[in-house]
Amino acid sequence: MSNAPAYPGIRISGCWALGAEGSSNAGSLDRLLPPVGTGHSPRKRTTSQCKSEPPLLRTSKRTIYTAGRPPWYNEHGTQSKEAFAIGLGGGSASGKTTVARMIIEALDVPWVVLLSMDSFYKVLTQQQQEQAACNNFNFDHPDAFDFDLIISTLKKLKQGRSVQVPIYDFTTHSRKKEWKMLYGANVIIFEGIMAFADKTLLELLDMKIFVDTDSDIRLVRRLRRDISERGRDIEGVIKQYNKFVKPAFDQYIQPTMRLADIVVPRGSGNTVAIDLIVQHVHSQLEERKLRWDMAALASAHQCHPLPQTLSVLKSTPQVRGMHTIIRDKETSRDEFIFYSKRLMRLLIEHALSFLPFQDCVVQTPQGQDYAGKCYAGKQITGVSILRAGETMEPALRAVCKDVRIGTILIQTNQLTGEPELHYLRLPKDISDDHVILMDCTVSTGAAAMMAVRVLLDHDVPEDKIFLLSLLMAEMGVHSVAYAFPRVRIITTAVDKRVNDLFRIIPGIGNFGDRYFGTDAVPEGSDEEEVASTG
Repeated sequence: MSNAPAYPGIRISGCWALGAEGSSNAGSLDRLLPPVGTGHSPRKRTTSQCKSEPPLLRTSKRTIYTAGRPPWYNEHGTQSKEAFAIGLGGGSASGKTTVARMIIEALDVPWVVLLSMDSFYKVLTQQQQEQAACNNFNFDHPDAFDFDLIISTLKKLKQGRSVQVPIYDFTTHSRKKEWKMLYGANVIIFEGIMAFADKTLLELLDMKIFVDTDSDIRLVRRLRRDISERGRDIEGVIKQYNKFVKPAFDQYIQPTMRLADIVVPRGSGNTVAIDLIVQHVHSQLEERKLRWDMAALASAHQCHPLPQTLSVLKSTPQVRGMHTIIRDKETSRDEFIFYSKRLMRLLIEHALSFLPFQDCVVQTPQGQDYAGKCYAGKQITGVSILRAGETMEPALRAVCKDVRIGTILIQTNQLTGEPELHYLRLPKDISDDHVILMDCTVSTGAAAMMAVRVLLDHDVPEDKIFLLSLLMAEMGVHSVAYAFPRVRIITTAVDKRVNDLFRIIPGIGNFGDRYFGTDAVPEGSDEEEVASTG
């Protein structure tokens, strides 16, 4: 027995010995589990249309969103650190999901994904469906789960990539037609009865927690859940428990307790254990420093020529004159709106010239053929970055008939400096469209990079994304272009500098406040140029 300190209500790997009952079943796991020595060997790190996932958890303090991803990307658009993955194992109805949600709320980090093993049951054959209908199919055996899909999904999430997760219907024992979309996050919590039952899967988990709950409590919970939520009868639930659930726990699940870094007795009732887990995860996140470094982006491309993907509207006397008016701090709100709208219309007309066109022949009213051009794509979708980006929507609608509109809300966390995605609404099948991404001013490129990442996660090809802005800083242009070299960047003007608060110099001020007539936000939190600009 180790002399490591013991914490009340929590057992830590290395601080306790496996009982005789668990040891007697260890041989049944040889095919799946790696050998466990007296100490921990270093784990190898793996770096390796659907419904958007709704907000994961609403608390009295805040809502934790999962319908997005943090932009942990350097100036080259690559992810610097992989996410921290927690595995939660334990018997059926042991309270794993409740413990996971308690950890998520206590962590209080902006980006968390909860991935349930229940989503990954294999598709059953007709014969297996008939067995399941009679409670004669063993859903508590490792072979019931699609481990290949679980592993590939977790690898992608750790890389910061999006994944499509099946939705399982427990009433019909089948996968639904629609899938849900999840994105990478600071923390990934993977929970399931067989969370530790595969060697490759274990290597992906940075922390392994086993929820140990009394078998009588688990049975009562399972009866209540299966009868009220899954339409089962009490006899069927008890039959399935005695025939499959209990033997599987003894043979496959309980022995994996020895693989856990932390064992949590009593599940969600053990707040001491959950507090210790949260402290450890916070320390791991701090070591990984998953932060957006705007200062690094600002200096990364100094003295570099502007990219070829940038197109600036020709600075005619008319365009220069309108910029003079909207940049003047003495300009009235009415004039600011009027000349901004004129510039937006010119900008969008210019952007449309970069869309693909093909030759076509039409017949004129005089009965003559005319060799012309027609749009070669399927459809055009406009996506505005709220709030300033929505001011460009009327100009887009005026020149594109039947254009579809989506919205993305990105704001900066004033404590971490990270842009955070709080809301998105995108049209279905957007992957087939050319997408015009709209924001009025772009300084650092932070929100624009994040918005582009979300579009890529919805399978929009990079070369079909057009970023439009009335005014951009060179820093923002470089950041976006080097991360996404095939995204077309289109603007009416580019200013060379940003100040210490990352505001464009000489700039245009806070576009949203000037356009909507709202009061300026506090110093250091320029909403459009820092908090919600591309």
